[in-house]
Amino acid sequence: MGSYRVCMCFHRQFKADEAVPPEEVRELFNKYAEGGAHMTAEQLHRFLVEVQGENGDDIDVRQIVEQVLQKRHHITKFARHNLTLDDFYSYLFSSELNPPIGSRVHQDMKASASQYFIFTGHNSYLTGNQLSSDCSDVPIIKALNRGVRVVELDIWPNPTKDDVLVLHGRTLTAPVELIKCLKSIKEHAFAASPYPVIITLEDHLTPDLQAKVAQMITATFGDMLFVPPCENYKAFPSPEELKHRILISTKPPKEYLQAGSADVSMKRPQNSKDSEGDESKREPSDVTKDQNEDYVDDTDVMESEDDESPESCSSVSGYKRLIAIPAGKPKGGLKEALKIEIDTVRRLSLSEQALEKATESHGTDVVRFTQKNFLRIYPKGTRFNSSNYKPMIGWMHGAQMVAFNMQGYGKYLWLMQGMFRSNGGCGYVKKPDLLMKDGQDNEIFNPKTELPVKKTLKVKVYMGDGWRMDFKQTHFDLYSPPDFYVRVGIAGVPADEIMEKTKIKEDIWIPAWDEEFTFPLRVPELALLRVEVNEYDISEKDDFAGQTCLPVSELKQGIRAVPLCNRKGEEYDSVRLLMRFDFI
Repeated sequence: MGSYRVCMCFHRQFKADEAVPPEEVRELFNKYAEGGAHMTAEQLHRFLVEVQGENGDDIDVRQIVEQVLQKRHHITKFARHNLTLDDFYSYLFSSELNPPIGSRVHQDMKASASQYFIFTGHNSYLTGNQLSSDCSDVPIIKALNRGVRVVELDIWPNPTKDDVLVLHGRTLTAPVELIKCLKSIKEHAFAASPYPVIITLEDHLTPDLQAKVAQMITATFGDMLFVPPCENYKAFPSPEELKHRILISTKPPKEYLQAGSADVSMKRPQNSKDSEGDESKREPSDVTKDQNEDYVDDTDVMESEDDESPESCSSVSGYKRLIAIPAGKPKGGLKEALKIEIDTVRRLSLSEQALEKATESHGTDVVRFTQKNFLRIYPKGTRFNSSNYKPMIGWMHGAQMVAFNMQGYGKYLWLMQGMFRSNGGCGYVKKPDLLMKDGQDNEIFNPKTELPVKKTLKVKVYMGDGWRMDFKQTHFDLYSPPDFYVRVGIAGVPADEIMEKTKIKEDIWIPAWDEEFTFPLRVPELALLRVEVNEYDISEKDDFAGQTCLPVSELKQGIRAVPLCNRKGEEYDSVRLLMRFDFI
């Protein structure tokens, strides 16, 4: 790594990099080893309790020592059972042995499912952009394997109107058979998490094809399928109760007929909306026209109980009986859409722009609605390249299903991935109490209210390593080692958002910054720690060198190894930072 060719004939020589423990790590080793050359298991135990904040009763310190020695020396039996300084440093810099957050489900999973943020995909079947990519079960499988719990399928009649396809309607996307998607969901639904998978259906079918879909779903999932009872819910079942179950969410078929959609082919009136008013499903030429229209369209109306003739469970269609979470928008204005009914739990879908509009004048009503009902947010229709929007506005108002294009990448997808690293990555994150409980005077949480600082997070960036193993010598610069710097900050409520930056460390593969930052937090329950490493380039755009996003509420205190990910959120093999987290 020390020699770079310049102008064909000349070579520049750089000092070979060597990973050495930061000064603070040396001091801690000397303190807890009491000046000796080795740290005993008992001394390591004291360090883990006092500095790392671990529960002393939960630590098998001798097993940790064995794991460190095996990892460093690849020998199963050792005469000694203590750590040198290099062993201690190796332990601290191991993301497997000393991660920044836990890997177990630890939150209460017995509350109503509406009390959780849920890892949600948008147009889950698309392999790329929204206009011309293929439809496939492959991105669905990838999403489920990453812990996504809500999968969206657009279902349409095939050209001969005798079967059902999944495709992005009125675009050039190549379709995939619905049955193939259903079988893949069944096979991979619980690979990453045992908690329920919700399938949201964008339904463009005739009643006979709806009946066929009901048969497909029932035959494919069998006992895995959650069929709701006839009576309405006062509270929706919990993720714990629904473990290893598949749930269906869509508009009831009778509602589809009432909407007056006589033409159920792929050609619809120019300004009509689909079954949930998702403008991302409209023709590209229509999107810009309709972006400013009200979020409720009179052709998209939820029938009320008063308009419905009484009918028993036996007379309800098979398709309707499978719907665990009914969706739709009531006729009327915003207040009507956010109305809470005592014996009904339903799902409302809003575009990202409609949510912003709703929260401007009815922010607390949105929060109150999500205390019982489900709110799904979806990307605006002009995101043809499968980009995403800022998820925080949805989470701040209690939206459970902030739907994202998982096939894309970028800063906002990193935030989504960071949020759902919480709670062992199970795909369900308990909403903080401030979104679920009214205040002393019956007030509802309002993100716009000025709040006092509740907690302060101190973050120290010691050093980084691993790029020399995961990248070619000339990946960042043809003529010298890279010049790395770190951006670190908070994503959360507007008052908490900030980004800071370390100095640039020039011409070195193992940079040591040793810089500390302080972040006062007003709503730490919703805060995410953003970490991004770039390589400085004087003549062009800086090169990306890794990122991660971590939930502040899950951060372990003390010195931790923080693994970095690529642009898609996949962990690098070796790249990581050594950081310290302390709460005041």
